[in-house]
Amino acid sequence: MIVASSCPVFKKRSTLHRPPRSVLSRPGAKIESAVEDKAVMSEVKRICVFCGSASGIKPEYEAVAAALGEHMVQQGIGLVYGGGTVGLMGVIGRTVFKGLGDEGVIGIIPESLTPKEVSGEMIGTLQIVEDMHTRKALMAKHADGFIAMPGGFGTMEELMEVLTWQQLGFHSKPVGLLNIAGFYDPLVSFFKHCVDEGFVKAQYNAVIVSSDPAELIQKMREFKAPESIIGRRLREKGPDGIDVSTH
Repeated sequence: MIVASSCPVFKKRSTLHRPPRSVLSRPGAKIESAVEDKAVMSEVKRICVFCGSASGIKPEYEAVAAALGEHMVQQGIGLVYGGGTVGLMGVIGRTVFKGLGDEGVIGIIPESLTPKEVSGEMIGTLQIVEDMHTRKALMAKHADGFIAMPGGFGTMEELMEVLTWQQLGFHSKPVGLLNIAGFYDPLVSFFKHCVDEGFVKAQYNAVIVSSDPAELIQKMREFKAPESIIGRRLREKGPDGIDVSTH
């Protein structure tokens, strides 16, 4: 990857990478992960965390976000996230970076969002990409599992996409909700409603829910993909031709 030119909002403490345009634009391109994907969920080594660029109105949101980061550090679990330094993104990013350093944090952000979501020092290794589609596909590729913390429309969109990719067989990685202060209670009820109304098969409602970071990660380690996913051959490439599978 090409080292990007310096930007005044970044301090030169971390590594900044930009995938070559030729790679991003080539149809069917496969972008390799810095972390080998594992089929065995008990060997989760890096988690993709979706969360807001805001902090929310309750102090519990930031407190539990920091607790999640601290538990990841204790377990030696790296972070891949949206690359921002504000809101809950900044809390989780700084916490894991403090414990694991540059190698423990991968941030991926579209160039157009850097003025809004990156302020002050850069956290970990930041990859600047051309668009949101590449951002999300690379976040999925680098991760062994996914956790959604409280957030807005962007967080919901990222969560729904990885759940859909799981349903379609693009990956068999665990997807968890860190249900801080009951934030996700309405969404969990909505998922059940979708099943009850016949729009989602019960086996695909496999999201893992907990309000405790340690419990959530343990449940993710114990996760087994639905038989309907395990029984079919996972597709070699996900959206945009990028391999997001565990196999």
